[in-house]
Amino acid sequence: SAVVLLILVAALALGVALALLPRAPVNRFCTAPNNRTGFLCDDRVTCVPASWVCDRVNNCRNGEDEQEQLCGDLPHSLPGHLVFHCSNPRSWVYADQRCNGMNDCGDCSDEMGSLAACPPCGWEWWSCSPVHYEFCSCIPRRLCRDGIQHCLGWSDESVC
Repeated sequence: SAVVLLILVAALALGVALALLPRAPVNRFCTAPNNRTGFLCDDRVTCVPASWVCDRVNNCRNGEDEQEQLCGDLPHSLPGHLVFHCSNPRSWVYADQRCNGMNDCGDCSDEMGSLAACPPCGWEWWSCSPVHYEFCSCIPRRLCRDGIQHCLGWSDESVC
């Protein structure tokens, strides 16, 4: 019985020692639907769009997308791949909001310029100088020929 007790104590000590070893950080990068940057859940299958992280809704089965360690000091507590820093140093957006056609930074730095590195307007968008604050260099084609000016030169009503 002393040998069994010794083995149990040794197994317990080994378990404690292994638990105290630093663990390699889990790579949470994944590609969410529509080729957007995402956060990989603990199940290693579910990929949550970046902007769904720390939104007070558990999108991962175990709620790891809402944990205090991840959401406690936004954006500093987030993995770098989830954050896009706007040209204004105090502003940031989630990485999946970069190049989505919308002026999420408020100064279009998430849609235009070298920081964003966005491709040209996609086929669902019309390239122009928008008159509305919400768009930067493209408008959704659904707004074309709707009788309302969305582009400075009215190209959305005459050419689009």
